[in-house]
Amino acid sequence: MTTDFKEICFKSIGKPVPRKEDDRLVRGEGRFSDDFNISDQVYAVMVRSVYPHAKILEIETAVAEEMPGVLLVLTGSDCKQAGLGSIPHSPVPSTRSDLKLTGPGGNEIFEGPHTLLALDKVRYVGEPIAMVIAETRNQAVDAAESVFVDYDPILSVADSHMAAAANAPVIWDAVPSNTCVDTTFGDPKKTESVFKQADYVVQMDFNIGRVTGVPLEPRAALASFDDDTGRYTLYAGSNGAVRHKHQIASALGENPEKIRILCFDVGGNFGTKNRVYSEFGLTLWAAKQLGRAVKFTATRSESFLSDYQGRDLKTSVELALSSDGQFLGYKASNLSNLGAWIVSLSPLGKGIALVTGSYNIPTATARARGVFTNTVPTQAYRSSGRPEVCHALERIIDTAAYECGFDPIELRRKNLIPSAAMPYTNPLGVKYDSGNYEKSMDIALEMIDWLGFTGRETQAHSRGKCLGRGFANYVESSIGAPMERTDIIVKSEQVVEVVIGTQPTGQGQETSFAQVAADFMCIDLDYVKIIVGDTDIVKSGGGSHSGRSMRQAGTVIFLACKDLIKQGRKIASFLYNVDLKEVEFSGGVFNIRTIGKTIDWFELAKVVESSNLPKELENGLSVSRENEMDVAVFPNGCAACEVEVDPETGQVKLERYVAVDDVGRVINPMIVDGQTHGSITTGLGQALMEYCLIDQGSGQPITGSLMDYTLPRADDVPMFSTAFNEVFSPTNPLGIKSGGEGPTTPALAVVINAIVNALRDYGVRDIEMPATPFRVWTAIQNAQSAQEKI
Repeated sequence: MTTDFKEICFKSIGKPVPRKEDDRLVRGEGRFSDDFNISDQVYAVMVRSVYPHAKILEIETAVAEEMPGVLLVLTGSDCKQAGLGSIPHSPVPSTRSDLKLTGPGGNEIFEGPHTLLALDKVRYVGEPIAMVIAETRNQAVDAAESVFVDYDPILSVADSHMAAAANAPVIWDAVPSNTCVDTTFGDPKKTESVFKQADYVVQMDFNIGRVTGVPLEPRAALASFDDDTGRYTLYAGSNGAVRHKHQIASALGENPEKIRILCFDVGGNFGTKNRVYSEFGLTLWAAKQLGRAVKFTATRSESFLSDYQGRDLKTSVELALSSDGQFLGYKASNLSNLGAWIVSLSPLGKGIALVTGSYNIPTATARARGVFTNTVPTQAYRSSGRPEVCHALERIIDTAAYECGFDPIELRRKNLIPSAAMPYTNPLGVKYDSGNYEKSMDIALEMIDWLGFTGRETQAHSRGKCLGRGFANYVESSIGAPMERTDIIVKSEQVVEVVIGTQPTGQGQETSFAQVAADFMCIDLDYVKIIVGDTDIVKSGGGSHSGRSMRQAGTVIFLACKDLIKQGRKIASFLYNVDLKEVEFSGGVFNIRTIGKTIDWFELAKVVESSNLPKELENGLSVSRENEMDVAVFPNGCAACEVEVDPETGQVKLERYVAVDDVGRVINPMIVDGQTHGSITTGLGQALMEYCLIDQGSGQPITGSLMDYTLPRADDVPMFSTAFNEVFSPTNPLGIKSGGEGPTTPALAVVINAIVNALRDYGVRDIEMPATPFRVWTAIQNAQSAQEKI
């Protein structure tokens, strides 16, 4: 499907064009949700559950309602009496490229209703119970502390294994087992047969812990209601205003056209802001009741309690090998901790589809299970589900190499999917579009100087340190919402407006999208203005998630530009009374050959303004285009790193890190490289320090602030070395795959592989993430104690 672009002016595509948005943002001129205010606005504060699991016997609001400045206190019973519904998250992946998850026995999946406020029961610490609105935020905070909630605590469960066990506390009466998803993929009978014949079988269990996005900007909402028009307006950061508009409308029982969402600059997301939160609907409802704008901004500690979180997967895997190191079969049993209700099954579904990764494994069986627990619901988090399965696969390959006597690099190389096999269908039926995996390996090994490791290791040993090296391949999938729309309008004021339904959260879309439009229209980049985030202008679109933005937006912008050129030729043909075939477009101008006339976009737009065009041309130089692509693309690549470990303290220092990524056609290498650096750091954070810790006895979160939850900083990481191995995807005209999420995928595995490699002489077989100094030191002590007992 990639296109020959001989007629296109490739002036900026593929070039490291500086980001257009940076000047505005570094000057403090960004438009983030909390920056907006409306005259006479009031302030909302949430009352949240202090128990992980409890019946609500009574909510007493009378004292709070009488406090100074208090205007309104809302509870779940108020929501119920007003007929407000639940938030329809539509959590089950449903494109034709997605594996179809089901409930146990093939039944429909019970999602658990997400009401705006808890009714008769709370299911996690931090669940919203009431909203207090007052003249000032401090008054609202004081009043919220006076809301009395009479709880009847119930036994809780936070761990997924414990939730799936018999006699576990029941989260939802409709699902007594707590298991709401249970689906097996692949060929179990064939896989069992292969395992019986294998020369080697290696088995490992992994716990990929829970993390949270910690975007720089906490979530915020500013809501208003216009009595004259009967319309609501909400300023709220998200990954896409259109989906939020429809889901909030459903919760409020309103026509979507009565709701306007405004989402401009978003201070980070990583998946945390992809889905609708209760506060969005509640502030709109309160604004209507009060006749005044209502503002809510979460505190950082509140975000740790209530932001949708990520990962939290337990997996048990087995790899079958022949005596010469050929991979014969693979088994994976994945158990996802979904939290109190289902917000997204993307991590479970996307991950299970890629359990065999970059390797040509003939047969596999994968079981996907999801359970309810008394925790914050989990949601897609950067690279959604792929880092978890990649970690399991790449760790077991390293372990198999060491335990069965193979070189870990050659074992990988021997089993890679060859480029000649593309498109390749994996044993679960997932079709990879393209890639040259071995070339990426070769580039990475050379970049990190893999063969020079021994000399560096000797130097580390001389300092009393252990040096280890790790390697990991990965393949990712990208599809997301399959439909995207753009409206392109050429104005005589030398502006081309491109309206698009994605939502930038730091990816540089104002620049990269403009590069596509500018090159296909053969105009200067500065003429293009990207418009997002206002649902009165952006009529539809899928938002930014799943690595879809550049591929979906780039494709629909390309198609719209083709339509616009056709429209321009027709208009020129009419205005100058010549046959359409006499009008050519090249180099940004329309050339009417028979009369020797040339006219550029903006000159033509000016003529159009004063002309009476026929009905079929009445839109002038303006086109709308929708496009649906529900075929997945598969970004891929690899990572290599070296770590130095102090065996006396367990301290890990990352010395070198190399990433090679195939993202298809690179529109702006500087932007993609920046996304790569951030993506790697996301993975390193989970590998070495990030973890949402919950006390299993009480169900209380331990990591409630940045004093408890550690994030990687600049001095924690080395300067990354990165490279692209561009293999254009055949699934779309521009050959784009996805960039910005993929490099997270191998980061967990490659770091742990390097740490275990460094400690191989101590007998360490595995280390659970995050590999903190205490965990590393403990692993050394335990391994030494085990060896002493032999």
